Amino acid sequence: MPDADATMSASSSAESYDLAKADELVSLYDESFHLVDCSAEHRKAYAVDSLVETTLWHIYPELLASGPRSAVEFVVASGLPRTVEIADAASGNRRTLIIFRSAHGIGIFEAERSYHQTSSQRESDRALLLHQATHDVLTGLPNRRRFSDQLRAALPVPSGAKLALMQIDLDDFKPINDTLGHGAGDTVLKMAAERIRGVLKERELAYRLAGDEFAVIQWRLDQPKEAERLAEAIVNAFKEPFTVDGISLFVGASVGIAIAPADGNEIEQLMKAADIALYAAKKDGRGRARTFTRSMLIVLEQREMLRRSLRTALQEGQFFIEYQPFVKPRSSVVGFEALLRWRHPLIGIIPPSVFIPMAEADGLMSEIGQWMLEQACRAAMTWPSYFTVAVNLSPAEFLHEGLTDRVALVLDLTGIRADRLELEVTESVLLERTINNLDTLNTLNLLGVQISLDDFGTYYSSLSYLKNFPFDTIKIDQYFIKDLEHDEKSQTIVRSIIALSHGLGMDVTAEGVETEGQAAWLQKEGCDRLHGYFLGFPIPAEAIGEFLRKSAALPMVGALRT
Repeated sequence: MPDADATMSASSSAESYDLAKADELVSLYDESFHLVDCSAEHRKAYAVDSLVETTLWHIYPELLASGPRSAVEFVVASGLPRTVEIADAASGNRRTLIIFRSAHGIGIFEAERSYHQTSSQRESDRALLLHQATHDVLTGLPNRRRFSDQLRAALPVPSGAKLALMQIDLDDFKPINDTLGHGAGDTVLKMAAERIRGVLKERELAYRLAGDEFAVIQWRLDQPKEAERLAEAIVNAFKEPFTVDGISLFVGASVGIAIAPADGNEIEQLMKAADIALYAAKKDGRGRARTFTRSMLIVLEQREMLRRSLRTALQEGQFFIEYQPFVKPRSSVVGFEALLRWRHPLIGIIPPSVFIPMAEADGLMSEIGQWMLEQACRAAMTWPSYFTVAVNLSPAEFLHEGLTDRVALVLDLTGIRADRLELEVTESVLLERTINNLDTLNTLNLLGVQISLDDFGTYYSSLSYLKNFPFDTIKIDQYFIKDLEHDEKSQTIVRSIIALSHGLGMDVTAEGVETEGQAAWLQKEGCDRLHGYFLGFPIPAEAIGEFLRKSAALPMVGALRT
């Protein structure tokens, strides 16, 4: 192995060579490790057709290993040369490389080389090794490394040129792995890659980045029109089901589009813009494409600000609860539903539809839910003893151990009778960890707590839920109530739900009652409780006493008593 003086000599003199005539294996790379020049012998040995898009890692993929990579980073950082021995993965032949600092980056001088193979064998093996290093084994698409190299090489785009980056995520892919296994998931990924390939044209390249994440780079002048055309073609390609072992599986695609140079002319900027556009596509309902706009960035920044604020909202007393009445036909108010609210000190009231998903995603819902449950039960202790209080349970609360213990603790702390507490769950609770969640619901039921199935009629509405767990109440979603007076289909569905629930010994609550006609129809069909703006708006706990004193004069309540 060469000593330090020889190494220094090689590094200082290599750049003075006329590389075109040199018979040694010498190559030079810029700061991003792209090949900028090499000797004729090197070009021949490594079959370098063009300097464009060729990198140090393509020529010497062995340097990606942790030890050799550290040596490269040392040379870059210190300017001092290092000597590294590497072994060809295919043949086992060992080579000695002298890595040195050059004017524009680094250089490689190949000092020793063993030739036990023919030139064609070496080229074939190296091509295979390079392909394996830069392509995804499962789908055959170029991998993340190749994607990063090619995108970095393309940026910044020259004046007058335009490049589109598309980030692609598969929708509803995780349940396939969870229910059918990874073998089925791999099959879907291979077919997904083929569908993406199938819509590509000239100067459009697809990559698999990781898992169910793909990307496309497109070179076109007419942007964003051309990118939106391709993205729409990709979305449409996923509308047909995938067939795996005779089973039809529906997996969609969401696409985020960013255009260089308008949305960024560096790799990090452009990828961030495409990610933000992809997030917007998923938030808008998935199975669609969105092109990056500055307003998306503003929305995302505001969302992140809210997310940070949410972590301190409970400690700083920013949450409060409002109560909306339940009315029993031919009677009067029989209880209230507790509704969580957030008053941000700068922005004001934040809708639950905005902050609750954030709290669930950040693991905060268990603590918030515990606070809400205790506050609602304490408020209910000031109401008539036959009034119930309904509290929504987030699906995220079921993921934390000890939910039943927390509910039992609140019952003990507040002294409220268990049958006065009604816990509302949605069908999504039953879709995740079904057996465990049913066990939790059964334990809560044994405590004497009332269990209500919220938003029935939406999502999957499986009748097996009603068979496997004895809910006390079914709540009909307001979607079926809003056009109840005029739509015969809604009337048929609501009538059927009422009859089914009563046949199973369960009560029925109609949500979203907003007109006297809706209330009268529901009363006639035997609905047990009504809930909506027509019967009363959400009010703070301190206003409930006054509301109850005036309730006898409410048109709705008076009409239902007759």
